[in-house]
Amino acid sequence: MNEEPKQKLLDIAHRSVEAAVSGRRLPKVTETDPELTGKQGAFVTLKTHGNLRGCIGRFISEIPLCKLVAEMAQASATEDSRFFGNQLQPSELPDLHIDISVLSPLEKTDDPLSIELGVHGIYIKRGFASGCFLPQVATETGWSKEEFLGNCCSHKAGLAADAWRDPETEVFTFTAEVIEDGS
Repeated sequence: MNEEPKQKLLDIAHRSVEAAVSGRRLPKVTETDPELTGKQGAFVTLKTHGNLRGCIGRFISEIPLCKLVAEMAQASATEDSRFFGNQLQPSELPDLHIDISVLSPLEKTDDPLSIELGVHGIYIKRGFASGCFLPQVATETGWSKEEFLGNCCSHKAGLAADAWRDPETEVFTFTAEVIEDGS
C-alpha cells in the first residue's frame, strides 16, 4: 500500500477513536482510492505508553476497508471486553498509538509448525472456541512457534495449550500489512 492511503487510514482510525471516546457519532468515511475501497479484513490495535488499550478486527469484510477501519477503531476503543470498566479515556488521546493490520485471506494449514514467526498470524478454531494472534505478537513476545500456537490456544481460544496438535483443531494462517502510527 502506498504512503498516502496508509496515512488516510490512520487519520480515519484516529478520528473514529476520538469520536467514540468523546461520545460523538463516527465521522462519515467516503474514499474513492482503490487501495481503501477493497473488501478485506483488518484489525485496529490501540496502545498508550506501550500498553494495549484495545484490539478488535475482522478477517472478512463486506464493506470497504476504509469503513471497516473506522468501525474497528471505534470498537477497539469501546467494545474490547478486556477493558470493560477501564476503557480508553479522552485524556489518553494525546498518547494514543494506533496500528492497523490489513489482512490477507485465511489459509488453512495441516502443518502448524510451518508458520513463519513475525510473518504469519494464526487463527485457531475448534468447535465454538476460537482465538487469533496477529503476526507482530510473535515478534513482540519472542515466543517460539510452539509457544505462539500454545498461547493462542490457551489464552485466546480457551483450549488446552496443546490443542493445536489435535487434528480436530483447525489452524489457519494469514499475513498482515501493518500500518504503524507515527505519533
